[in-house]
Amino acid sequence: MDKILTGNRPIAENTGSAHDRVYRALRTRIMHGAIAPGEALTLRGIGKEYGVSMTPARESVRRLVAEGALFLSSSGRVSTPELSNERIEELAALRALLEVELSSRALPRAHMALIDRLQAINGTVAEMISKRDAIGYIRTNLEFHRTLYLRAQAPAMLAMAETVWLQLGPTMRALYGRLGRTEPPHNHKLIIAALKAGDEPGLRLAVRTDVTQGLRLLAG
Repeated sequence: MDKILTGNRPIAENTGSAHDRVYRALRTRIMHGAIAPGEALTLRGIGKEYGVSMTPARESVRRLVAEGALFLSSSGRVSTPELSNERIEELAALRALLEVELSSRALPRAHMALIDRLQAINGTVAEMISKRDAIGYIRTNLEFHRTLYLRAQAPAMLAMAETVWLQLGPTMRALYGRLGRTEPPHNHKLIIAALKAGDEPGLRLAVRTDVTQGLRLLAG
């Protein structure tokens, strides 16, 4: 078990829980675009920021590299990925496949409480846009989608979708700057309208357009 210093007293560090805490915090930051594409990270810097030793910092990085959230070069440099146009297109296609299917499976369970919740989240998306808060926008936009997809009751599929979001996080931050949004995505309103109407083809089209349109603009 590693030790960390608090004041002048060494205290035993629970490496497992420390590793999980750092992993989850870093994962969230990357997914929400809080770290720019190509930004370098060091184990020492991670350890200092989260108050842990090198071991949990190293384990957190190892897991995030395995998920594609971080890139490890042959020289040992760790950074967020800078995605090629081909990679962006591939991930956009994955989003279309996974999220369209998730929304379709969620539709039979899309009761008014869910629709009300999605409308409330969309209001928060609008607030983040008015504040020009890119990270807040990405976070609430993903919350909108996750809230819908949880109703699909397809946890393996949702986990795959979240891994795609994780790999795209830094790129989404760059995309936000390109789009120059002034209001919530129009397709969110179409998604909500399709849910209200029980319109599966309309829902599938709205979700597919929403999750690929911006990414394809960036790749182009």
